Amino acid sequence: MAGRTDDAGDEVYYERLKQRRVGFDENLLGEPLTALPVRAPLIVSPVATATEAMRAMQGGHRGCVLVTDDGTGTSKLVGIFTERDVLLRIVDKGRNPRSLCVREVMTQGPKALPVGATVGNALKMMSIGYRHVPVLDDECRVACVVSVRDIVDFLVEAFPREVLNLPLGDGPPRAREGA
Repeated sequence: MAGRTDDAGDEVYYERLKQRRVGFDENLLGEPLTALPVRAPLIVSPVATATEAMRAMQGGHRGCVLVTDDGTGTSKLVGIFTERDVLLRIVDKGRNPRSLCVREVMTQGPKALPVGATVGNALKMMSIGYRHVPVLDDECRVACVVSVRDIVDFLVEAFPREVLNLPLGDGPPRAREGA
């Protein structure tokens, strides 16, 4: 798509934006994260093996585990270990997850949101590449982790008729990728 170079192009662009927003309740973006249907986070200690963390993720059907100082929700968040870390820091490098501590392959000092943050705040972080966003209470302890799936479920719940009645597409349904 060519870039806009004049005011007339800007007007068309903003008109299209307005049309796309028809039916969308912007108040949903201001809802607190506590309105999302989240599950308790999986938490491990930094000395857990990558295999243990991966098994916890698999067993809990989650895309990440949070890493705290002592492996409980009452201590400081020090990292996050995600499916992306498994692929980029273990599989791609041919490393053995049984011999690795989570602290060696986790993302250290992950960005997090306070418990009072909004759905819009989480969406903004996700729009720049985060798939899982830790949420911390007033004492910087883990309250929950918000995933893209949590926000999709929230939006489907807010617009069940609009979303669930959409056609699947032009062709036959595709098989799930498993991600």
